[in-house]
Amino acid sequence: MSVLDRFRLDGRVALITGGTKGLGRSMADGFVEAGAAVVVVSRHHEESTKVAEALTAEGGRRCAGYAADVTDPAQVAGLVQRVLDDFGQVDILVNNAGINLRGPIETLSLEQFDAVQAVNVRGPWLMCRELAPHFKKRRYGRVLNIGSMLSVVGMADRTPYATSKGALLQMTRVLALEWAPYGVTVNAMIPGPFATEMNLPILNDPERYRSFVDRIPLGRWGELEEIQGLALFLASDASSFVTGAAMTVDGGYTVW
Repeated sequence: MSVLDRFRLDGRVALITGGTKGLGRSMADGFVEAGAAVVVVSRHHEESTKVAEALTAEGGRRCAGYAADVTDPAQVAGLVQRVLDDFGQVDILVNNAGINLRGPIETLSLEQFDAVQAVNVRGPWLMCRELAPHFKKRRYGRVLNIGSMLSVVGMADRTPYATSKGALLQMTRVLALEWAPYGVTVNAMIPGPFATEMNLPILNDPERYRSFVDRIPLGRWGELEEIQGLALFLASDASSFVTGAAMTVDGGYTVW
């Protein structure tokens, strides 16, 4: 097999939570181009279906969109069963769904803190738990947990988000150890500033935007398609000897 062939995803099925917009949608586009059938998941059925139809048209392979709340164990179980019924397998899981609430700790409620942990930590944990028997039985799987530069560095007014992304990195490391005997790899991607919907409060504030750019060695924010290369590597057989890693896509932000 040539090195380029190892990056192909022909015959693979990828499930992406939060796959209808931002980094999730960009990764979905990249996987489809590489030959995968992609299942996108969000809380909104109409949105998921519309994106899946566009992905099918792009790649020529049937893709699907489902609605599910990743914080609800029953909905996660139903989602995974439906995907297995419809596609027969899941080869790649991308835990991308996430939310962010900002503010000094004394201005945030416990309910706000818990809401961020529910989506950003509980959701990936439930998805991994539900797919564990399938991955182990097939002795194959690629899990990509989408962390953040706040998985590894601190930033004021981000206690809910930074806490959740630090936890997700540790979950990645533990599952990499648990699943290594079964040939399943688990890695974390550590994006820096990208122009996503989640970052609109910063993008729309010139002073805060400038403060970010000034700390990025490459001098700019990331373009959405710049997430695709690393995602494809970690989702493909090209990364067969990589597990438990945390790989940055941040323009050098975390080098400081």
